[in-house]
Amino acid sequence: MPDRILVVDDEEAIREIVCAILSAAGYAWKQASSGMEALALLNSGESFELMLSDLMMADLDGIGLLERTKERFPDMPVVMVTAVHDISVALAAIRNGAYDYLLKPFEREQLLNAVGRALENRRLKVENRDYQTNLEALVRARTDELRTAMSDLERSYDITLQALGDALDLKDAETEGHSRRVTAFTIAIARAMGVPREQILVIARGAFLHDFGKMAIPDSILRKPGKLDDEERTIMREHCYHGYQMLKKIPFLADACEIVYSHQEHYDGSGYPRGLRGAEIPLGARIFAVADTLDAIISDRPYRKARSLSAARKEIQDWAGRQFDPDVVQIFQKMPDEVFEELRREIDGQAYPFSYSATGSKSS
Repeated sequence: MPDRILVVDDEEAIREIVCAILSAAGYAWKQASSGMEALALLNSGESFELMLSDLMMADLDGIGLLERTKERFPDMPVVMVTAVHDISVALAAIRNGAYDYLLKPFEREQLLNAVGRALENRRLKVENRDYQTNLEALVRARTDELRTAMSDLERSYDITLQALGDALDLKDAETEGHSRRVTAFTIAIARAMGVPREQILVIARGAFLHDFGKMAIPDSILRKPGKLDDEERTIMREHCYHGYQMLKKIPFLADACEIVYSHQEHYDGSGYPRGLRGAEIPLGARIFAVADTLDAIISDRPYRKARSLSAARKEIQDWAGRQFDPDVVQIFQKMPDEVFEELRREIDGQAYPFSYSATGSKSS
């Protein structure tokens, strides 16, 4: 389909000459005898790939026509035609958005060259815009695909963690409930401290797997009903290192295993296995220490009954600065009892805590 060109000039003879040249070159055209007539044609819905407009016209001159069409028809280049041999007039037309200008009288080749350049410029602009639009659509599609892939990968991580947790449950029947609760409590405290979501996911995984090293502890020690002797206690303390050694081989747990390694360290350096103190202990492990003690106090144990949340708060406060990071304790103490009570109720019906609690659940 040939390109359509709108020829605007108040001199009929000029219009006829221009249209004859365009027809011979294979272009389609339509005439307008004034700026207002051209504007009416454009507003009627007819589309044109190019407009050739005289500059000096009575009712609406070429500059006025250009100004009233350039925003509504940005893809249509305009070539101004003028008999005024004044460079300032031509420059004014260009500044107002004209693609090019022709001086009357012009030769056939001059006209066709100007028309060809303008149409080629339009074609390139349209192709570039279409390419940009298609590129943006492609980027959006690829982004959606990547987001889906990352979501699937994260779910596979969670499934892997659950499998690791199930393996530990076979060794220690008490671990399952404790691991879930302490993980949820750790997440809640971390969120109250303003820890970024990505870091909370790492902390959650470390909290959930904190006792994973117990898989390397002999059953005779792990399940011993009575008090451990000194040698057995030394062996039991090795579970931090064993857990670290096993989990660091899994790439997506590389950061979380540092929490597993450090979860028995004390803020004052009296913990194990490395005697870390203060900020040497990973933040996740410092948060976990408070959550772990909270769960231990408010849960039934074989050797004692559960105590109240208020009792847990008092004991944790008493050990702030020694066993616990005082900054973590300060945030914990400001959190209402209802947060932890609701978490306990929800966890009873949860098979796995991370995807729910770490990403913005009502439990926060």
